[in-house]
Amino acid sequence: MLHYTHMSLDAILEGVLFYKAAPMKIKELAALTESSEEAVHAALTTLSERLSGGMCLIVTESEALLTTAPELTGTIAQLRKAELSRDIGKAGAETLAIVLYRGPIARSEIDRIRGVNSSYILRNLAIRGLIERSGESKRVTYSITPQLLQHLGISNKQSLPGFTDIMAALTAYEAAQDAAEDA
Repeated sequence: MLHYTHMSLDAILEGVLFYKAAPMKIKELAALTESSEEAVHAALTTLSERLSGGMCLIVTESEALLTTAPELTGTIAQLRKAELSRDIGKAGAETLAIVLYRGPIARSEIDRIRGVNSSYILRNLAIRGLIERSGESKRVTYSITPQLLQHLGISNKQSLPGFTDIMAALTAYEAAQDAAEDA
């Protein structure tokens, strides 16, 4: 239940769509904000009119997506190229390992294992073609791509070095985490 007396519905939707960084169903936005679909459509119209510069709102009959403005395509392409030329770093390797061994896995589970929000890193790994996102907006999961397996020189993840031992350690860790949360 959302209670933001000082925030308009269009501002709430802007924040939610920015956070999700993915298309969201109008019905889902209506349920989340305890509003009618008509009110959500009206608020999205207001948001679209209010946005200027670098952001753009895309609305279909059933979904909405907050994205960068088409005029920024060249700039975004330069940023993407720069991101792809850098090493994925420790956080990227950690996240990739979680998806590799535990995938398909929801972002919430990745965040729980890592203890931090992994949205940016997941996006970066997906842009590189190492992982892919699938599923509905309520149950999005991340899994490895065939390109990653090809790059690693294996045909399936069970061929990873120490796969059985690492899976046992992950299972033990998750059991300990669950026990700690229940205590």
